[in-house]
Amino acid sequence: MPPESTPAIHFRVESPDPRSHRYHLTLTIARPAARQTVSLPVWIPGSYLVREFARNLIHLRAEQGGKAVALRQTSKCAWQIACKRGEELVLRYEIVASDRSVRTAWLDATRGFFNATSLCLRVHGQEDVPHVLQVLRPPTCPDWQLATALMPLKAARHGFGSYRAAHYDELADCPVEMGAFQNFKFTACGVVHRLVVSGAAASFDSARLLRDVQRICEEAIRFWSPERKAPFERYVFLLNVVDGGYGGLEHRTSTALICGRRDLPRLGGVKAPEGYTTLLGLFSHEYFHAWNVKRMRPQELARYDYTQENYTELLWFFEGFTSYYDDLLLRRAGLIAQDAYLKLLTKTINQVLQTPGRQVQSVAQASFDAWIRYYRPDENTPGTTVSYYTKGALVALCLDLALRRSGRCTLDDVMRALWQHSNGGPVSEQDIRRVLRQCSGRSWDAEIDAWVHGTGELPVAELLAAIGVECKSDTAQIAQRLGLRVTESASVQIKIVLPGSAAERAGMMAGDEWLGVEVAGEGWRLTKLDDLPLYAAPDAHMTALVARDARLLRLPLVLPAADAGGENLVLGVRDPAVADAWLGNP
Repeated sequence: MPPESTPAIHFRVESPDPRSHRYHLTLTIARPAARQTVSLPVWIPGSYLVREFARNLIHLRAEQGGKAVALRQTSKCAWQIACKRGEELVLRYEIVASDRSVRTAWLDATRGFFNATSLCLRVHGQEDVPHVLQVLRPPTCPDWQLATALMPLKAARHGFGSYRAAHYDELADCPVEMGAFQNFKFTACGVVHRLVVSGAAASFDSARLLRDVQRICEEAIRFWSPERKAPFERYVFLLNVVDGGYGGLEHRTSTALICGRRDLPRLGGVKAPEGYTTLLGLFSHEYFHAWNVKRMRPQELARYDYTQENYTELLWFFEGFTSYYDDLLLRRAGLIAQDAYLKLLTKTINQVLQTPGRQVQSVAQASFDAWIRYYRPDENTPGTTVSYYTKGALVALCLDLALRRSGRCTLDDVMRALWQHSNGGPVSEQDIRRVLRQCSGRSWDAEIDAWVHGTGELPVAELLAAIGVECKSDTAQIAQRLGLRVTESASVQIKIVLPGSAAERAGMMAGDEWLGVEVAGEGWRLTKLDDLPLYAAPDAHMTALVARDARLLRLPLVLPAADAGGENLVLGVRDPAVADAWLGNP
């Protein structure tokens, strides 16, 4: 690599006034091409939606030798600079950073965060040369620190300074956290892990979270490598704690997470909140991705195209199978009891069963359509598509249990064999089919065709029964019986009307406000959907009083019986000895 003073590509990131929510960037290109092109990505790997990051870029200007150089915008996210070849080119611009999510960039007087895909222009033709990222501490924030998984070149103890990336892809894959955060370290299977926590309250039990995350990491490393060797030398968790929020985005040597303040464990021996298990599942999910999608990844994503959608039908495997293992590894690590794990699995099964779109679109097609459907849900989504996370997790469940029943191998064995087969690199669906055959001794083409590319029901109950877990039918809730998804406050706000449902037959629409009902000549105010049986018996005829576009409508409605709301399952262990072979008995 060239000396730090003359790197091929150098970014300088400043925050002169964090209250403005703007980063100031200086990009120096040591040896530009004639008429050099630069662009800002339109998406960030791991989040399959075109987000148009260039809309936050302002005041772009260029100079060579201290003189202004003309530039011309050539597309929504690209610019061409009329520069001389080989003479140092300097670009200056600002980025508006006002998105709290893990996908983009944020800056205010209390915290800064960014992904390079939101800030750093891609220098066309020089994507594979070393990049240097220099981040200066805001002058008004003397107590701030910086954390990132990038390799430091010249950084102070507080973290601000210069970092090296081997190429643009590595730069894009290492988010940066800034602020007066809490900083912890632990070792898992010989690898140093860093846990950075921003925004936690004083009641936060950091020791418990640190201990539990360490167990997750050790379990995941053991899962992928019996020799307990991780494919990275260091790893960083960046956790942003907010009043209400949830999500994560995976990277090769780090992950950015967001959670609600109420979901953290608390000091004083207080029982952990229910959301804490969900948070541990998020840690497990994103960490598992360090193997399954960041290294072993779809063939179509072997090299990212940052200018447009990158299509693949394999998200059912890379997201769905990760969703299967995230909670399962919590159980195997002893962080949740067997009944707690089965409760989580029950939720996943019922989410799929209560999505009519599973009978309309295959999970492979849902993967391909992620760019236009998954991240843009609307009132029609449940009836037209299925989640590649939840159904993909059930495909993994079915494969695992079917493989176990065969007695030849488990899905664990298949995942490790696929890792070895791909050398931790790109894979295709044919690779998955081939490794399944090699591990089990038979073809699984019929199952993949039906479960992944078809829209029929998965044999979940049958396969669970063979492993000692019983599926029982449960009473459907009122919303499920009517085919509605609602929010409730002073009235019932209808968000989704499922196709073919009693609510659809009555003429209800998403956006309606359900005010009350009339039954046998009496009118009743309705603020909670579960109060409906107080006023009407099952199969009783009633009139729903609905407001739509400021008009009051009277819609004829029949409340279906409890057994008419579709399938709703509850899981329970019938044979613990058999089930333990699958779930583990920590």
